[in-house]
Amino acid sequence: MMKRLLTSFAVIALTVSAAVAGVKWHSADTLPLLGKCVDHASTSLRYQRIPDSLQSQVKRPYLFTLGKNSAGMALRFRSDSPSIHARWKSVFSNKMNHMTLTGTRGLDLYMLQPDSTWTFVQSARPDIYKADTETCVITNMEPAMREYMLYLSLYDGVDSLYIGTDDGYGLQQPAVSLPAAGDPIVFYGTSILQGGCASRPGMAHTNILSRRLNREAVNLGFSGNGQLDLEIARLIAATPDPSLVVLDFVPNVNYEQIDTLMVPFVDIIRQSHPTVPILVLEDPDYPTKRFDTTVKQPCDNRRRLLREKFDMLQARYGNMYYQPTVPGMLGKDAEQSVDGIHFTDVGFLRYSDALQPIIQSILSTQ
Repeated sequence: MMKRLLTSFAVIALTVSAAVAGVKWHSADTLPLLGKCVDHASTSLRYQRIPDSLQSQVKRPYLFTLGKNSAGMALRFRSDSPSIHARWKSVFSNKMNHMTLTGTRGLDLYMLQPDSTWTFVQSARPDIYKADTETCVITNMEPAMREYMLYLSLYDGVDSLYIGTDDGYGLQQPAVSLPAAGDPIVFYGTSILQGGCASRPGMAHTNILSRRLNREAVNLGFSGNGQLDLEIARLIAATPDPSLVVLDFVPNVNYEQIDTLMVPFVDIIRQSHPTVPILVLEDPDYPTKRFDTTVKQPCDNRRRLLREKFDMLQARYGNMYYQPTVPGMLGKDAEQSVDGIHFTDVGFLRYSDALQPIIQSILSTQ
């Protein structure tokens, strides 16, 4: 039995080696990048969400580290190659006990369909033991020109990134702008918004909504650090022409932070974007809230204060929207999370289903 297993592993290894040999590698540096709201010159890494200048400004150093995670970013390209390969280096080699490595620091490949929708092709799973990964994402396809989107890691950074094609086949700039670049929806929030704990990058709800709405999405989710830092408000204010700003920070803030920081945070955004719609979301209903007696009262108190501050801001500025957490919004079976808080793919799909019509309605009135 052991001999047969070793033989099988040897055959698999030879197959992988044969697939990787004869690969032509293309730097991803010149490909269109979706989901980044700052200029490339302001960041030391191309796939970095916040500028280097914030390192000395933010009060909590981990916020800047999280800004080097590539959550919500995606590359667009086209190729006629029967195989697509990926080679990349993870910045931190993060590992988490409640999230897959594919979601944490893997990549995720999607293909554009004739009806302009996107379909999942295959994920690029990272090397377990080292920061550098080289892998065949998909192979044995019929050679034909196809449009692709490659989502980047949710809970790690991406340093060097190359896309491989079979010898004799090329990699080109995309022929169509889907999702439409520019006028992005800017999402600000917490670990859930960053993508915790999607099994793969394409399943974070900001990425799901971007595909469904054909809109570029900027993911400014910072795990445990969506605490209304005014430096991030200035970053949102500096984002060119957002179509919508979604504020989903409640799971990371306490009563005092809502009381003292929510109004200044929105004031900063409104100084640059006086008419852009702003959607404020309550925190989701956590399954553990039904049993843990210490959870419900603080949640209720935060929601009451959140609504008070929202009403004040709405009276001051207008064009603001408030979405309460509706019972059953994430299903009635309490199966949306991995740990009572962070979403599984089921949770992200349900959250996307709930938010999509709300966002569509807002955008249709602008």
